Amino acid sequence: MVSTKQDELDEIARLILEDNVTPELASQATQLVFGSGNPNADIVFIGEAPGKNEDKLGEPFVGAAGKFLNDLLDMIGLKRQDVYITNIVKYRPPGNRDPENSEKKEFMFYLEKQLEVIQPKLVITLGRHSLNCFLPDLQISRCHGKPMRFNGRIYLPLFHPAAALYNGSMRQTLIDDFNLIPLVLKKIN
Repeated sequence: MVSTKQDELDEIARLILEDNVTPELASQATQLVFGSGNPNADIVFIGEAPGKNEDKLGEPFVGAAGKFLNDLLDMIGLKRQDVYITNIVKYRPPGNRDPENSEKKEFMFYLEKQLEVIQPKLVITLGRHSLNCFLPDLQISRCHGKPMRFNGRIYLPLFHPAAALYNGSMRQTLIDDFNLIPLVLKKIN
C-alpha cells in the first residue's frame, strides 16, 4: 500500500505521543494539536503554540486570531484547506504563557519532519517565537514581510495575527504583508 503525505503526517503525530514529548505540557493539555490543512500545500503557516480554543478543538488557529487568519487568507484568494497550518509547540502551555525554549527545542525535530513531508514552497512564520526557531538572529519588527532563503527553504516572517487583535495599528501591517504572499509565490514558481 502506498502511503500518502497525510499518512506520513499521522505517523509523526503518533510518534510525538509515543515519544512522550514535553510530558508536563501534555499532562495539562486536553489533546495534541498537530496541524491541519492540505498536506500537499505550497504554503505552511507556523505559529507558536495552541491556545484555549485550539486545545479544546484539536486544531490550530481556531480562536480570534484564527478567524483573522481566515479573513487574511480569504483576502488573497485562499482558504484554510489550500494551506497547511501548524505550531512549533503542539500542546497548549498552561495559562496561555509563551512556550519555553526547551519546549520549542523538543518539538523542532517533529516540526522539521512535518516540513520534510509537506515540502512547501513557502514557510510563513507567524510571530517572533516561530521566526526565531528558524532564523534566531532576526527581529520580527525589522524583517516582517521580507522573504528570505535559509537552509534551502524560503521563509516569509509575518507578525502573529493575535498581534493585530491587541494592537489595532498592526492590522494594516498584517494586511499589507499578507498581500505579498501571492507575489512571493509567483516569484518562487
